[in-house]
Amino acid sequence: MPHDTPLIATIVAGLGLAFVFGALANRFRIPPLVGYLVAGVLVGPNTPGFVADASLANELAEIGVILLMFGVGLHFSLKDLLSVRAIAVPGAIVQIGFATLLGVGLAWLLGWSLGAGLVFGLALSVASTVVLLRALQERRLIETERGRIAVGWLIVEDLAMVLALVLLPALAGVLGGQPQVDDHASLLSLPASYGIWGVVGITLAKVAAFVVVMLVVGRRVIPWILHYVAHTGSRELFRLAVLAIALGVAFGAAKLFGVSLALGAFFAGMIMSESELSHRAAEESLPLRDAFSVLFFVSVGMLFDPFSLISNGLPILATLAIIVIGKSIAAFVIVIVFRYPIATALMISASLAQIGEFSFILAELGVGLKLLPEQGRDLILAGAILSILLNPLMFLIVDWMKPWLEKRAGKDAVPTVEQRPIGPATEPGQVASVSAPGKEDAPPPKTALAGHSILIGYGRVGSLVGAALKEAALPFLVIEDADKTLAKLRDDGVETVAGNAANADVFSAANPEGARRLILAIPNAFEAGQVVLRARAANPAINVIARAHSDAEVEHLKGLGADTVIMGEREIARGIVEVVTGKTVDRAGPAMEINPQPA
Repeated sequence: MPHDTPLIATIVAGLGLAFVFGALANRFRIPPLVGYLVAGVLVGPNTPGFVADASLANELAEIGVILLMFGVGLHFSLKDLLSVRAIAVPGAIVQIGFATLLGVGLAWLLGWSLGAGLVFGLALSVASTVVLLRALQERRLIETERGRIAVGWLIVEDLAMVLALVLLPALAGVLGGQPQVDDHASLLSLPASYGIWGVVGITLAKVAAFVVVMLVVGRRVIPWILHYVAHTGSRELFRLAVLAIALGVAFGAAKLFGVSLALGAFFAGMIMSESELSHRAAEESLPLRDAFSVLFFVSVGMLFDPFSLISNGLPILATLAIIVIGKSIAAFVIVIVFRYPIATALMISASLAQIGEFSFILAELGVGLKLLPEQGRDLILAGAILSILLNPLMFLIVDWMKPWLEKRAGKDAVPTVEQRPIGPATEPGQVASVSAPGKEDAPPPKTALAGHSILIGYGRVGSLVGAALKEAALPFLVIEDADKTLAKLRDDGVETVAGNAANADVFSAANPEGARRLILAIPNAFEAGQVVLRARAANPAINVIARAHSDAEVEHLKGLGADTVIMGEREIARGIVEVVTGKTVDRAGPAMEINPQPA
């Protein structure tokens, strides 16, 4: 019996084509998100063949944005957010103002009204949550100072856009548009009769009320719910609780307080991060975050009309220049003015050189209020697609520009190292070296250790290994990229190298040529494989010990040169067998036999 299933058809077509074109993009060393966008164009209304339901795709994509911001909140804390307010707040405001002025200027050249220019400029000023966070996650920058600045900047932009969405209906008549008369269930829309300052005051009061509720009530209720569910022993219920909290808080924030869904989800994650179960919550929500963020890119592709590149060629190029060049220059100058390193300024510039979901919402609202012509919406969509496609290239460009700009600025290549006792050293009688603060973006100094162990990663596995090395008085250092972990290690007197071990400069700072062993405690076998290759090239005699989750990963790492690869599940099984049989199991072979002892 035939059934009308637009939801299933949209999900199947979106994810199926996204996989095909994402795999093709990856094969040709192009970021997979390019393939996702192409998949969206193919299932959109502007190309022949199957057409997916655009409204359903947009709602599915919104879930992806919610889950992604929830995941970021899990790695954030209120302290982290407040630590970057000095640059994130003024930086975001100035950058929004500059981009808006550029948009107004282009609108004037196109013959649009001032109201159209304001909507157009605001839409070009706000970066995409999904694209920015994807870029930071791929480069493992979320927990670094640069990552916190970028996310804090994004949060301020989101708050500014929430305010704009509230004010535009009230100001539509003044700006030459048509006031909104629809009766929405959401409290986001406020009557224009309140006046401009009344609307602003009520909006700020509602946002403040949401923050207070989350800090006072949420900090008690959310961790309590997680711990209660965890004690039931049901993984299914725990996963359901995490998703229900993320989606429920986001939806409630939008309906009751007028806060954006993404912002509500971020606060839910930030409150949940104070629970000891936050790491498990992040793991449980990760698969859905990835799947729905793919649908976001597909939904963006569906909105794009490839033929508009011909009919609106020059305006599209001008729009793209504002997004990619204008915003980037503004962000770069702002960060430099605040005396941050050049590399931080370049990274922030590249992160913000695109637009996304808030831009689409503003464009639709502007067209609905008769403020923005439909050509403006088409330019915003084209600018979003092209800027998202070009964003990976922007990161390559800033990586290329970084040495040249630093040389022009006369920056020292190697920072000084402060030598001071801060606790037990990595070796008896030795003082742990700590890089001087504020040099995060410079190449790390090379360690003076020799005959030492290099420990990659200091999570649940790495911390146990590090404790054992310390107890045995074996010299070692840790390569880690999480700021919180680095700070704790330095407070404990453990020498550290900040960054990703797959980076040549970072790994070289650990002196692999003089090291005795390399211990890879990170769970990612592919990243570990890159480090193994780099270690073997630097020191063929180094003893490499790695971890894996499957036989395929074991073979992969051994094939690249690892001496010992320990698979967690196999070691657990051997431990159980030893307890049952009372015999030590041979560690060399994978096979195990249990010979039950007579009762």
